[in-house]
Amino acid sequence: MNKFDEKYMSMASIWAQNSYCKRRQVGALLVKDRMIISDGYNGTPSGFENICEDENGVTKPYVLHAEANAISKIAKSGNSSDGATLYVTASPCMECAKLIIQAGIRRVVYRDEYRITDGIELLRRAGIEVEQVG
Repeated sequence: MNKFDEKYMSMASIWAQNSYCKRRQVGALLVKDRMIISDGYNGTPSGFENICEDENGVTKPYVLHAEANAISKIAKSGNSSDGATLYVTASPCMECAKLIIQAGIRRVVYRDEYRITDGIELLRRAGIEVEQVG
């Protein structure tokens, strides 16, 4: 862990507050060469209503995770996430782990461990450095 990890994680936590989701607000920052190159929080796709849960409080199936939003945002910008570090307030799921691997992200720092850890296991299997910070 380096001295910037806590600061970037604090910023990801603040960014999570932009989420309209009621069940869980998650924020993500992509950092490369100590520059924030992308950001994201969980929510519905562009153009959809900003309501993440259905009438029963269940998350809608089309809600994007913070990591997916940050990765798609960097792709749209034409910049590269190759070699970047991803700071995310909750450990990545399996689907986001696949995106992280394909995006060339080399390190993932997360705060809260999700109950299902298969995403973290896949990242480690792919040789990506994974670290939890308090």
